[in-house]
Amino acid sequence: MTDSPLLGVADPSAPARLAVGLVSAGRVGTALAQALESVGHVVGAVLARSDESRERAALRLPDSEVFDNAADVAARSELLILAVPDDELAAIVAELASSGAVRPGTIVAHVAGAHGTAVLDPLTELGALPLALHPAMTFVGGPEDTERLQSACFAVTAADEVGQTVGDSLVYEIGGQPVHIAEADRTLYHAALAHGANHLVALISDAVTVLRSVIERADVDGTSSPLRSAPEMLAPLVTAALANVLEQGPSALTGPVARGDADAVAAHLDALRDWSAGAPAADATIVDAYLAQARRAAAHVPASPELARVLGEAS
Repeated sequence: MTDSPLLGVADPSAPARLAVGLVSAGRVGTALAQALESVGHVVGAVLARSDESRERAALRLPDSEVFDNAADVAARSELLILAVPDDELAAIVAELASSGAVRPGTIVAHVAGAHGTAVLDPLTELGALPLALHPAMTFVGGPEDTERLQSACFAVTAADEVGQTVGDSLVYEIGGQPVHIAEADRTLYHAALAHGANHLVALISDAVTVLRSVIERADVDGTSSPLRSAPEMLAPLVTAALANVLEQGPSALTGPVARGDADAVAAHLDALRDWSAGAPAADATIVDAYLAQARRAAAHVPASPELARVLGEAS
């Protein structure tokens, strides 16, 4: 077993309350710290260096002591959450390892999607219990982030069975759903999430841009509100499409590609090329994005020879 305070009680369904330290008070870390406080853990120490982070900590973790040194936070923690950007994680781990502030038995959990527990090896060698806990959720910086964690899945990667149990317990406590991800698959897991969520934002932003320009052209008397109308027009369509694909998979695909309508796709490409000729440089590649997504959509259906020709010749 382990001397981790989380499991050091007779009733595993009522885990011990932990002294939690947070490095640092960004969007993800603050939401997770708030969620842990909501089930009785005590977030006693927070690293917050920027004015924005200090304001966030004061507003959402008002009972926590704020520090500007990670070692001071670690020295007060039984559960240490490292919520720094992915590309800063290795450096903060090295800093903590050299400080000697992380005591043996401390649970050290990071929230970086693309990393497993290997990045925590310098602390594991000092006796820490390493965890990778990545919430599959987007964060906007407000209290709604904490509420969303209660229905979120977490990618849990641990070094051994004991760590897996601890990680699962923490996630279950705050209402989340743990999903085990192998160490070797963390980057691939993260790529899938980025492709689905981040690229979705880019896709919808492109669609809004084009649709807004169409509405503006027709708004000769100024009665429409293109800034609002384009998102309002798209919202029911894309919301239904998202719900359908999550329930039905690729069979939810509709539209000209699903029908094999090569003429319609060719006309779309021509119209987008004409539009992009007068668009700002940042939007000129929307036609390339449409073509790439049309090809991916065609991979999910039996594409007609005519459609395959249009998509091939459009390069």
